[in-house]
Amino acid sequence: MSDSEYQHDSREGSIKEKDQDVPITPPNEQQESKDEGITLPPAKASYLLVTMLCCFLAMGGFVFGYDTGTISGYINMPQFLEKFGSQHDDGTYYLSKVRSGLLVGIFSIGAAIGGLSSGRVADTYGRKRGIMVGAAIYIVGNLIQITAVDKWYQYFIGRIIGGIGIGGLSVICPMFQSETAPKEIRGTLVASFQLFITLGIFIGYCVCYGTNDRDDTGAYRIPLGLCFAWSLILLIGTIFMPESPRFLLTRDRYEEALQAMCFINQREREDPLIKETMDEITAAIEHEREVGSAGWNEVFTGQPRIGYRLFVGATVQALQQLCGANYFFYYGTTIFKAIGMEDSFATSMIFGAVNFVSTFASFYVVDRFGRRKCLFWGAVAMFIFFIIYASLGTAALYPHEYGVDADQQVGKGMIAVTCFFIFSFAVSWAPIAYIYCSEIYPLRVKSKCMGIATGANWLGNFLLSFFTPFITGAINFRYGYVFSGCLAFSIFFVFFFVNETKGLTLEQIDQMYAARVVPWRSENYQAELQNAVQPSHKYFHDQKAAQHSDDPNVQ
Repeated sequence: MSDSEYQHDSREGSIKEKDQDVPITPPNEQQESKDEGITLPPAKASYLLVTMLCCFLAMGGFVFGYDTGTISGYINMPQFLEKFGSQHDDGTYYLSKVRSGLLVGIFSIGAAIGGLSSGRVADTYGRKRGIMVGAAIYIVGNLIQITAVDKWYQYFIGRIIGGIGIGGLSVICPMFQSETAPKEIRGTLVASFQLFITLGIFIGYCVCYGTNDRDDTGAYRIPLGLCFAWSLILLIGTIFMPESPRFLLTRDRYEEALQAMCFINQREREDPLIKETMDEITAAIEHEREVGSAGWNEVFTGQPRIGYRLFVGATVQALQQLCGANYFFYYGTTIFKAIGMEDSFATSMIFGAVNFVSTFASFYVVDRFGRRKCLFWGAVAMFIFFIIYASLGTAALYPHEYGVDADQQVGKGMIAVTCFFIFSFAVSWAPIAYIYCSEIYPLRVKSKCMGIATGANWLGNFLLSFFTPFITGAINFRYGYVFSGCLAFSIFFVFFFVNETKGLTLEQIDQMYAARVVPWRSENYQAELQNAVQPSHKYFHDQKAAQHSDDPNVQ
């Protein structure tokens, strides 16, 4: 495309410079104060507060991670088994495969319900109130679990309700982050949600390790009580946060949106960065309105290519679960108890620490190498490590008979391979599944699409957590080959379906899909935008923009 051909016209989606409705001021332009002649600092000077706000929003991920880390401990605690399990003939207590799968997995069903229903709450009452509702629902579910005495179904009901709250938080928190964060560091800030998930998992492991030796119900009630505290902090803290400027603009509350934008970025109303961002968001919202309100039908048939984007986002979210990471996080203590490790709780803490520390690397990786490359090579690495893990467990762990006299050296090797797997997951699929889905949808359908995509994640989570006890009982460590197959499909899917979104505004991502840029050439799209005149906002949602163009870089 030439610089003079970048606006949609009646031919084949060619683009021209004229009729640009919204003037864009370059973000690196500085403004001088009329009264004092002081030059405002560059945009990076305003990143501190928005970073703090996004990290606080990531508390929703911390609560989710903490719940994940503690449940893997509960189901192996003698005190928990005595209260909610069954009894063998020899007097020992246990959880049946069905009960274990339900107590772990039903949380995901509740989360899927919460994820699908949270979009309406976020669109009607705002991102801020949506987070508060999610935290409140989780608190109710947590209280039901804490007060359960010996009825496993009461704990089961509390898990469902708590899952609904977490499902809402897992949709609205990354959504709020992506709508608030500057595009230059959006990937890093949305990745903080995953960082806090890993921190929560690690802290959950540590707390269970510390309380496991107690001989009373405090062994599992203390960790539950702390989870109540984390969610209460999130609920109270959200009260003092500003609302998403993008949401406020959809409600025509321009003055409030401007105040929120200035507060978040710590800049004056007249600042070029504020004007540019407000104009860009306003123009995008106005043109979304031109094609009517977003109903559920548009989620599947809307333009530009909303249904296709929904398919890609939901598949990425489902594959994040089917890659097998939660096989270790949910059942780590059970798996390595079977290997013969004397303290499986300590082993889980090692996994949690590796997961947490590795996620810091994702902050650099995700914005340095982009979403597409990280997903592709992350899947390749995890595929290799799962093949090694499954092969060691199947062929070498038990030299004589399965379950008898495990080779400790092989067991340690499996732990090392698992750590490499967790590292690969933590720097790629763990954060990017959330980042990618928070970026690829237009504002008018974002909450609905993210709800469906996150629901696919939770559905995969449930299938994994519920059926794992049955599958491992039947095929043992050969289960790893199943995950390897899922990862092989992930490699194929990323290459042929996942577009690069690194460095693009949410509005420019719309342009990319409207132009039908093929995934394996999408990494060059940002450079093409920089070398061309910015396109008019008016054409992005025109159905004609979805037609094929003469550009060889589009399909």
